[in-house]
Amino acid sequence: DTATGLELLTLKGHTDSVWSVTFSPDGKRLASASADQTVKVWDAATGQELLTLKGHHSGVLSVAFSQDGKRLASASSDKTVKVWNAATGLELLTLNGHTSYVGSVSFSPDGLRLASARMDGTVMVWDAATGQELLTLVSHNQTAFSVAFSPDGLRLASSGNDGTIKVW
Repeated sequence: DTATGLELLTLKGHTDSVWSVTFSPDGKRLASASADQTVKVWDAATGQELLTLKGHHSGVLSVAFSQDGKRLASASSDKTVKVWNAATGLELLTLNGHTSYVGSVSFSPDGLRLASARMDGTVMVWDAATGQELLTLVSHNQTAFSVAFSPDGLRLASSGNDGTIKVW
């Protein structure tokens, strides 16, 4: 509870470090990304594990829901981004073409695009329905850690270990 500082739930089920967590847009589910190579979807009220998404071959570093809550994207050190059906756990797409670890992933507000930040300092923008690469942005001298769309979807921000934030 953010008003009282009391812990409401502890979710257990991953077998290694959990690197990312996000609420679904309606607040009813949580998704978590782990070094155990899985993404888990949880009931946010009860803490019950609803789904375990398997398909990455290395640790999962980031997870993001689409704005409508129907899809879930995961980024991994296996150099892929996967898009999943958030209700069933069915893998919908695998986005290849990354040459290094993928540390962050974000859907555009309209759900049409997906951005991923790579550990080689670049950001890629994808068609979220087809998986087609739309843009590669050379964003940072070293590592791109995080990526986020603006609420109107017209801008994209990335952060890096070069001490900068870039807005595109």
